[in-house]
Amino acid sequence: MTLRWLVRRAGGAVLVLWAVATIVFIAIRLIPGDPAQAILGGPGSQASAAAVEHVRVEYGLNRPLIVQYAVFLGRLATGQLGDSYTFHTSVASLLAVELPVTLTLAVAGLAAAWVLALIAAWWSTQRGRVARAISGGIEITASVAPHFWLGSVLIVLFATGLGWLPAVSDGTAAGWVLPVITVAVPVAGYLAQTIRDGIIDAESTAFAVAARARGESRFGLFARHTLRHGALPGIALSAWAFGSLVSGAVVVEAVFALPGIGRALVTAVEQRDMPLVTGIALVSALAYVVVLAAADLVERAVDPRLRSAT
Repeated sequence: MTLRWLVRRAGGAVLVLWAVATIVFIAIRLIPGDPAQAILGGPGSQASAAAVEHVRVEYGLNRPLIVQYAVFLGRLATGQLGDSYTFHTSVASLLAVELPVTLTLAVAGLAAAWVLALIAAWWSTQRGRVARAISGGIEITASVAPHFWLGSVLIVLFATGLGWLPAVSDGTAAGWVLPVITVAVPVAGYLAQTIRDGIIDAESTAFAVAARARGESRFGLFARHTLRHGALPGIALSAWAFGSLVSGAVVVEAVFALPGIGRALVTAVEQRDMPLVTGIALVSALAYVVVLAAADLVERAVDPRLRSAT
């Protein structure tokens, strides 16, 4: 790890967070309706004109848009996320309660996706063309399965039909199984295809031929040689996969009644709750940046060539 790498990562993180904050600022204001009315509870609140004007002045909505943007960025730069219009409490306190649920779901889903992908890659590359064809069909189907459909099928099968697992989150470890599988399966499909293709390419290289000539077993060749090369593209995809898991959590948390940021985000967007939308978007982007850096470090550990290239 070099100072140049750290500076580049830190600079990239700042640019990503600035871009996300700017997009949220613009998007919220493009939603039809009056932001002051939204703060007061929406058109159904029947707020008076005086109350609406008071809110405009209090929140700076009467200022030019460029001034509002500058104040918005200034507050974010000092860590002030503000208070939620909808839940009438600080955004930081809401995130402290709900963010761990979503991150747990995403991290556990990524780990489960890698386990499933490695099993599929081993089976498809070691059991012949038939196994490869079957595995390829399963992987494609898994990668395009919508979260809400997959979650519903798992509930019908394992909760309603067999009664093995709870249909919704009940605070126990068993209540996490179906949500984790739901977010993991589509990602596992992509990862398995990528890893399998990398392993197949590695099997035809000179080092693999030499290992087989030395009497290396099939499992030894897979575990010590080809898996490392095949896993590199999958590691590079892990940051994207984590982002996909976080976005999928919005649906999965609703299906399984998990109290994470996904459900809060839906409510915040509907109510034009800009502080909460901004807070959720920023912590999600920050988590993505951290995972991207972690994936880069893992790639460097697996492939020494990357360490010497920077």
